[in-house]
Amino acid sequence: MPITLPIDDEANAVLNRSPLALLIAMLLDQQIPLERAFAAPSELARRLGHDLDAEELAAYDPDALVEIFGQKPALHRFPKAMAKRVQDLCRALEEHHDGDAARVWTEAKDGKDLYKRVAALPGFGDQKAKIFVALLGKRVDVRPEGWREAAGAYGEEGSHRSVADIVDEASLGKVRAFKQQAKAAARADR
Repeated sequence: MPITLPIDDEANAVLNRSPLALLIAMLLDQQIPLERAFAAPSELARRLGHDLDAEELAAYDPDALVEIFGQKPALHRFPKAMAKRVQDLCRALEEHHDGDAARVWTEAKDGKDLYKRVAALPGFGDQKAKIFVALLGKRVDVRPEGWREAAGAYGEEGSHRSVADIVDEASLGKVRAFKQQAKAAARADR
């Protein structure tokens, strides 16, 4: 099943055709609505005037990239910090995967290795790596042996925990409700 988030068709198309865009979207998915994070790579490509390229972004003038991120409407709530994170991600892709974002998952031996490869990327901690593994398995058909286990609870069939489970507005509402319940439970445990 392709990625069909409740964002515009072109933004979904960019996510489905560009592994780099998908990684960047996941990286940006913090402290802003996920719709905004997952639409940002399409807007970044529009501002650059062409498809996203890890080599170009890795070498981009940092101040100029911050300026692009900060153009109204800003690509993220924190354009300076996120421009740097995107650049760090692209540099890691250049250094470890010859600039080919898809190699992060196409060369994974199994689910454990896939998780390890994703978690090694700048800006991808444990939870974000598990969510991305689930997103790959559920929406991109990247399913090496053990991917569900590597994704933890995010890999469960029929769950509504993360972006990996969103296919429309209704499922987005279920994911948001789950997150609100989790936050409330965390506050109650304090």
